[in-house]
Amino acid sequence: MNNKKGISPSGVALIAALLLLSGGFLLSYPYLSAKRVYAFDYMNEKFFETKTVVLEEENMLDVKEETTVDVIPTSYIGMLQIPKLGIQRGFLDKRASGNNVDENITVLKESDYPDVSKGNFILAGHSGPTAISFFDSLYQLEVGDIATVTYKDKTYTYKLAYSYKVLKTGTVQINRDRDKTTLTLITCTNHDNTTQTVYILERV
Repeated sequence: MNNKKGISPSGVALIAALLLLSGGFLLSYPYLSAKRVYAFDYMNEKFFETKTVVLEEENMLDVKEETTVDVIPTSYIGMLQIPKLGIQRGFLDKRASGNNVDENITVLKESDYPDVSKGNFILAGHSGPTAISFFDSLYQLEVGDIATVTYKDKTYTYKLAYSYKVLKTGTVQINRDRDKTTLTLITCTNHDNTTQTVYILERV
């Protein structure tokens, strides 16, 4: 007589439990995987949102830095008028590219602007028979003649105190009373190719 051993009830229960666990894992795996992908995508999205905000802030900083750059005016910032001679000419910022005697009356780089107390506002210009000879008639000025300069919405009045000639050497020595606010006009001497005439006008 052959003895046959069967699976005990506890073994059957263990096998059934393992099968249930395996089946549950297999059934839940797609769900868990989808959740993992969602979480990864969510973190990526948040990272790039933060990155974008940082870049926008950097761009804002760049704009603020650009607005602090000193801009040189390219239009006239003031006006010289000499009523006796019919002269009425605008002048540029002394750093502007057009501030030269071949285009305009020129504000010398050593010059103070008219609003500087005891300063010296220095203008130079050509004389002679050309379209850019804006100071051609200065030789007609006499002591006591008036010139005005309008700058920053204010008009300053000057009176010619004296004039003198200097040789053309590339430099001009300006002789003035440093306790007074002055306007200096410089041009070539009329009918003299070797000298320049310097006109010193003192503020009234």
